[in-house]
Amino acid sequence: MLHAFPAVVAEEAPNPLIPALPDLVWGSIAFAIILVFFWWRVLPRLNKALDARSEAIEGGLKKAEEAQAAASAAREEYNAQLAEARAEAARIREQARTDGAAILAELKAQAQAEATRIAQTAQAQIEAERAAALVSLRAEVGTLALDLASGVIGETLSDDAKATAIVDRFLAELEADEKAKAGN
Repeated sequence: MLHAFPAVVAEEAPNPLIPALPDLVWGSIAFAIILVFFWWRVLPRLNKALDARSEAIEGGLKKAEEAQAAASAAREEYNAQLAEARAEAARIREQARTDGAAILAELKAQAQAEATRIAQTAQAQIEAERAAALVSLRAEVGTLALDLASGVIGETLSDDAKATAIVDRFLAELEADEKAKAGN
């Protein structure tokens, strides 16, 4: 009996994995229509959209590469300008140092010339004052010598020419004695 039950069940229920013939025909026709429609309409649009997207991505990559190349060129130009500016600054600093040294040398030369001029002026003034003092001293020494000689001699020496000759001779003797002492 047990063998009879599976046979009865097999005849009564169709296999759920195998479709019925009309369902199979209509399903195949619907699948063919959808496949043709998909192949004819959807697939070209999908390929066109994918191609457009691929071109956009490639164009974006090219633009990015171009932008990167432009940025690299701009950076190199900036670095070149920066190096040029640094060289210019160094040249200006060196020129300023040179100019400063030249100005300093010129000021030293001017100061030296001014000091020399002042020393010469002072020397000339000293010589003039010395000459004036010598003249004044001669006059005073002459007057004192005449007064002294008048007191010693007991006479007044009123002759100016004679008095001047005596004073000059006295001063010459004093200078000769001074030179003789300096030579020894």
